[in-house]
Amino acid sequence: MQRAVSMVAHMGSRLQAFPLALGRRFSCAQDVLCRTPLYDFHLAHGGKMVAFAGWSLPVQYQDSHVSSHLHTRRHCSLFDVSHMLQTKILGRDRVKLLESLVVGDIAELRPNQGTLSLFTNEAGGILDDLIVTSTSEGHLYVVSNAGCRDKDLALLQDKVKEFQSRGSDVGLEVVENALLALQGPTAAKVLQAGVADDLRKLPFMTSAVAEVFGVSGCRVTRCGYTGEDGVEISVPPAGAVHLATALLENPEVKLAGLAARDSLRLEAGLCLYGSDIDEHTTPVEGSLGWTLGRRRRAAMDFPGANVIVSQLKGEVQRRRVGLVCEGAPMRAHSAILTLEGTQIGAVTSGCPSPCLKKNVAMGYVPREYSRPGTPLLVEVRRKQQMAVVSKMPFVPTSYYTLK
Repeated sequence: MQRAVSMVAHMGSRLQAFPLALGRRFSCAQDVLCRTPLYDFHLAHGGKMVAFAGWSLPVQYQDSHVSSHLHTRRHCSLFDVSHMLQTKILGRDRVKLLESLVVGDIAELRPNQGTLSLFTNEAGGILDDLIVTSTSEGHLYVVSNAGCRDKDLALLQDKVKEFQSRGSDVGLEVVENALLALQGPTAAKVLQAGVADDLRKLPFMTSAVAEVFGVSGCRVTRCGYTGEDGVEISVPPAGAVHLATALLENPEVKLAGLAARDSLRLEAGLCLYGSDIDEHTTPVEGSLGWTLGRRRRAAMDFPGANVIVSQLKGEVQRRRVGLVCEGAPMRAHSAILTLEGTQIGAVTSGCPSPCLKKNVAMGYVPREYSRPGTPLLVEVRRKQQMAVVSKMPFVPTSYYTLK
């Protein structure tokens, strides 16, 4: 999600028991932008709607992008992320199916525990990033990117058919829910007023099914895309407006859009698929080698394992790094150069950091230039300016874990 409107412009027997769910969710037709259940709600609250990944979504509201960003860091904000693809993988062989597509150790997840993982191809490239939760109800709950929706669904559907043809017990279902993200240091306190369970017992990357402000059938997952404490709430479409309205009654909560979501995730050092990672980027190049489970590394039984595991052993040629500079903001595609003026890479995401009052960015450079503190040049508006390789996240994360 690049900056504001231009930012968004850059921006998817048992066989009968588990039918394949097809089609798009909510209000959507061919060649027409999809609308989430909160579309009219956004308009009523001054949302400035833009096209993103085939959806009409608010880029910001009446407050400025910077105000929304800082409010999220200091209090909490509500984001509509219903454009994300939500699916269930069902059946006795569900873990084997998903592990044939992703790098993570899904089998080791405890009930209602989740993890970030990656779909990869045989060349080791990243097809998409996703969050997988092993639910206590006996299915895998998967959230992946809207921009990769068709690709992800086809990948899953083909793999389900393949497994079913061999007699495996698997199935796939699209979850027809809205998805709301409440993010910020006061998010848990705000949400606690509407749920019976003690949220102090729900640490980062775990989830629970609960009634939330009177809306039953919600799945609350402690995660997010801002680096702050917070939750994502999968809510039946009919209850989405009621839930959003109830949350906004608390003065701690303000609505936020795509622009703040992008700058928040960049400060937190989080990747945007299609910009910072893609099919031509491996997990190791993208500094995401930690998503590979130890068992999976040893078994080498995921797509692209030969390439990815060899890179883990030190054979990677380039790395995703953070960059900080003064002067004009670094933008995607800006050239990264040595001090002698030789181009060695390019920026993939960049913006002024509202919290640091500096320009931050991510990009790829050869391994020998990836050490934090390495001075480089970045070409911005045809002028070269100094930049320094920085550790990420740029702003410390505040995920909630049990003491």
